[in-house]
Amino acid sequence: MKKTILTVIQILVTLGILFWIFHDPQKRADMFNAISHANVWWVLAGVSAYGVVEVLGAMRWLVLLRVQGISVPWYRLGALLMIGIFFNQFMPGGTGGDVVKIFYLLKETPNKKTQALLAVLMDRLIGLIGLIIVAGVVIVWRWSWLTQNQPIPHFEFAWLFSFAKMKLWLGLIPDTTKLLYTLLFILGGTVLGIVVSFAITGLGLAHKLPARFPKRDIFVDLSVAYSLYARAWKASLLAIFLSFGVHICSFLLFYSASRAVGASIPLADFCAIMPIINTLASLPISVGGAGVREGLFQTMLNTLSGVKKADAVVISLLGAAMVLFWGLVGGVIYIFYRPSEHARLRDIKKEVHDLEHDIATEGK
Repeated sequence: MKKTILTVIQILVTLGILFWIFHDPQKRADMFNAISHANVWWVLAGVSAYGVVEVLGAMRWLVLLRVQGISVPWYRLGALLMIGIFFNQFMPGGTGGDVVKIFYLLKETPNKKTQALLAVLMDRLIGLIGLIIVAGVVIVWRWSWLTQNQPIPHFEFAWLFSFAKMKLWLGLIPDTTKLLYTLLFILGGTVLGIVVSFAITGLGLAHKLPARFPKRDIFVDLSVAYSLYARAWKASLLAIFLSFGVHICSFLLFYSASRAVGASIPLADFCAIMPIINTLASLPISVGGAGVREGLFQTMLNTLSGVKKADAVVISLLGAAMVLFWGLVGGVIYIFYRPSEHARLRDIKKEVHDLEHDIATEGK
């Protein structure tokens, strides 16, 4: 029931934001004009960039699996990644694709399910670490441009207890700066969580956590994964290096969309805003980030680069369409991928969850 309510809220939020973005007839006309005159070659470049994202993702996954002694043909891993894109694009919630590709990976490795799941766990973590590093570098590099040399107004602690003064103070901060600091807050919390998980693992406290401790299974699973991949540090570093390529190519996807509509934004500037947009759009606010992503592009590109709001929205939609193309390819692959083993999404989630719990309980 809770998941149903959350999905309904996400759908309503998505529809509300999309109505706000598209309600202006003149804006819709400008968007149609931008799409109709889009440069096809840049569109194809963006589609190719996302193809490279998936190739690098498959290579990273392959490296991590081999640490566990698992050998899966690269084309099978590529198929699983494409199936994951399909489910992420067409299933509400945004996590369906991850669970589905884990489920079928477990079917590929029936005798090494624990090792396969730990490799997937590290794949997620290393991807996150890669994002934090890339985001940190480009934000520091383009800090002045992101904040437009506008200092945050003076703040007094007492204002926390005054709604009117707090509202006034927040109103003086540019929207782009608010979004930047929101990203830094999220990434800071993520780094803290990673450090805490390392500390718990290093002190051998993971298995001593109370059974009701929030996300206990994740902490225990991470402790097992850390101990395995710390010994294979060369492979782990290679996986992080591949993550840099994954994130940069995902930025190039939307950069290509911007060039397709004739927006001349320096690549460095575009890469600086993409961690903000990708991170905030991935929050479970709307369905697949739809609406939120378009609103973020509109705010960031219009304010910082002077891109017309209609063009900014088109850039977001073109980028999303490029990913959707690969999602449709993943759907075709799914149709022909072991149809006898297809299962209901609810059963898939249950099997993956049960294995995660078993690993945490047994500490294998």
